[in-house]
Amino acid sequence: MKMKQPLLSLVLLIAFTASAWAQDPQMTLLGTYQVPGAVFDAGAAEIPAYHPASQRVFFTDAYNDELKVLDISNPASPVKEDALILSGGPNSVAVHGDLVAVAVEAEIKQNPGKVEFYNANTLVKLGEVTVGALPDMVVFTKDGSYLLVANEGEPSADYLNDPEGSVSIIRIPSDIGTISGATVTTAGFSSYNAEAAALIGAGVRIYGPGASVAQDMEPEYITTVDGIAYVSCQENNALAIVDIATATVTDILPLGYKDHSLSANALDASNDDGMINITTWPVRGFYMPDAISSYTIGGVSYIVTANEGDSRDYDGYSEEVRVKDVVLDAAVFPEAATLQLAENLGRLKITTAQGDDGNDGDFEALYSYGARSFSIWTTDGALVWDSGDDFEQRLASLHAEFFNASNDENAFDDRSDDKGPEPEGLVLAEVGDKVYAFIGLERTGGIMLYDITDPSAPVYLDYINNRDFNASQADLEAGLGGDLGPEGIAFIDATDSPNGKPLLVVTNEISGTVSIYEVENIETTTGIADEITSGLRSYPNPAAKNIHLSAQYPIGTAQVWGHNGQLLLEVSNDQINAHMQIDLSSLEAGLYLIRAFSPEQKPMGLIKVMHHR
Repeated sequence: MKMKQPLLSLVLLIAFTASAWAQDPQMTLLGTYQVPGAVFDAGAAEIPAYHPASQRVFFTDAYNDELKVLDISNPASPVKEDALILSGGPNSVAVHGDLVAVAVEAEIKQNPGKVEFYNANTLVKLGEVTVGALPDMVVFTKDGSYLLVANEGEPSADYLNDPEGSVSIIRIPSDIGTISGATVTTAGFSSYNAEAAALIGAGVRIYGPGASVAQDMEPEYITTVDGIAYVSCQENNALAIVDIATATVTDILPLGYKDHSLSANALDASNDDGMINITTWPVRGFYMPDAISSYTIGGVSYIVTANEGDSRDYDGYSEEVRVKDVVLDAAVFPEAATLQLAENLGRLKITTAQGDDGNDGDFEALYSYGARSFSIWTTDGALVWDSGDDFEQRLASLHAEFFNASNDENAFDDRSDDKGPEPEGLVLAEVGDKVYAFIGLERTGGIMLYDITDPSAPVYLDYINNRDFNASQADLEAGLGGDLGPEGIAFIDATDSPNGKPLLVVTNEISGTVSIYEVENIETTTGIADEITSGLRSYPNPAAKNIHLSAQYPIGTAQVWGHNGQLLLEVSNDQINAHMQIDLSSLEAGLYLIRAFSPEQKPMGLIKVMHHR
């Protein structure tokens, strides 16, 4: 069932054109460090953190069980300064002041893990504390008084040992030399065990075999706002709310699903159709965020999520299945045979834990993993904005030959059946009155950059991917393919930067590389804020041929943009007055965006026009 691709909304039209305006922020590669040895697909560079005073980047190396120390005093030439030997596999690192905290899992990851502390200047170990099972992420509160740890508590492969997920809250002493005496309290989920039915009914995914709510919840990532921690529980497709001072889980919020039958939420669902086919399907995508962050605008706080998606796929239990291998309810899916073809939905991975509403063996709904997007939410879990199909649309334009490639081989369309580009890493940067979001795409690679100052209307700014898509498989595995599998991202403000410029540090788990980018023009405003008040309007609209523009001030030039972000026409105003005419007869019928400029090239406004023939 192949459907015609829809036109994008006006918001996405504006986003597509944003990078054309001069002075927009953009990322430029400065330098890269590569962990030596046979580290391909070994997790040798996963999560970074920056210490301004020493100009060091600390990053986790799970392959060598080390915390690597990188000197970036010259960001174009990062140099390994040291490697701290850890007691186990590191999963995360955070820095506040001169204190470095590293999450380390136990040899048997269902056992309690620990957090090890180091002095960022001397690199001396200061102490360690015991936390929950599989500490997956660590984050300091803004004032540094607490360190929070997301203990994922994953089950064993046979699913016979399923520890409880939790959030450890560590009170940090004012003298970091006494960190070994830090107190640890645990925010757990056992108080919700009796509420399993209500949580499931609300949409929280509680489904592990024989698991209580506390065992089933798997905290993944944490952000904090004013004494409250917001915790992404990826497999549960939920947001847990934790009061930090009392170490109490106060709520569990379901995040719902994304309706891929809507034109704004199109996706490419098959890796077996031999083409790019971003279209609508009767599929619901669980958001299932990995990294999350938060920001406050106008006194209102928002949560930002990278909607990666994840399934439980163990020897003892697996929820994964392909659409072709389930029975579809004939009343709901009258075209089931067509849908289940490999070139349509047949290859798409879905869950068996939801969708069979009548428990009768046939599926009334199809739920896939992840939303292939990033989202902005209120702090009570209401969706404010989602990037829709923007990631896949852009990748189709920028890297068509390697669209939805995986991170371990340069193959076309390898991941369309399984979470697509897979947004995972996320970091926000607040610069002046602007807020920017950097989102890492784990599979295809690269970093997307958006201005999210207006949470209801983010604007795309840039995309960069330091990957060699022409490298052979042997070269990829030899470390000659560039950056593969961005996992963690850290933003360095200009005031803390070794070169006085805003920087982005990206760790890549498949290639074992750490790349440093300069973020140019991030201090400047972008387009709309600098435009003059013009009273710009167009008539007639819709138009069969000519569109007439009028304004309060002279119009110098105008640009016509298509729905895929192409600049189609650029017209100068011969009269240099407050009126001009644009001939649309060379264009196909459809929706277009017109951008007008003053004679001094100041933006005057954006107008959506409908052209018919």
